[in-house]
Amino acid sequence: MARAGLTTERVTLAGAELADEVGFERLTMSQVAKRLGVKDASLYAHVRNLEDLRGRIALLAADEKTILIAEATAGRAGRDALVAYANAWRDYAHRHPGRYTATQVPTEIAPELLADAPGPRRAVELTYGMLRAYGLAEPDLTDAVRLLRSTFHGFVALEATGGFAHNRPAQDSWLRALDALHTLLEHWPTTEEFDEGARA
Repeated sequence: MARAGLTTERVTLAGAELADEVGFERLTMSQVAKRLGVKDASLYAHVRNLEDLRGRIALLAADEKTILIAEATAGRAGRDALVAYANAWRDYAHRHPGRYTATQVPTEIAPELLADAPGPRRAVELTYGMLRAYGLAEPDLTDAVRLLRSTFHGFVALEATGGFAHNRPAQDSWLRALDALHTLLEHWPTTEEFDEGARA
């Protein structure tokens, strides 16, 4: 028997919880229906299909992750902001692996949902705002954003798959990586300097 009060939000949250348990890419509509105590067909009154549900989970996760980062970095700048930002990113990936994956893999999201979603826009604002405190401007800002995302995501992805087999604690390497990023950002070569060095 269907549970009373089934909504799109409840379906999305159930999907997000299951994604954390079984993996975002292994999530099925049948699993969500079972979690909610309804028949599969009941879900389609609230989400169009699995791809629609995956998109909604991605937006939910983007909102959650952005809120954590915003809270962690409020009132901070420079190295303090970078470390707080990175730790919030990593903590979210550890606590919600399925939802985190949803924010990192290509997922088709309905344009009308994306237009109303604050998470992705806020994430861009927070990231670029933090990096502008290092004195960066375009196109260096975009290059730095890509470097941070590659570093953070690469680290947590390797952690999740047991990729750090050396006996040195991963936490120590994480802190050193953040120190290195801070040093690099403080001494970031401008595009003009980079181009001159490439031509030399």
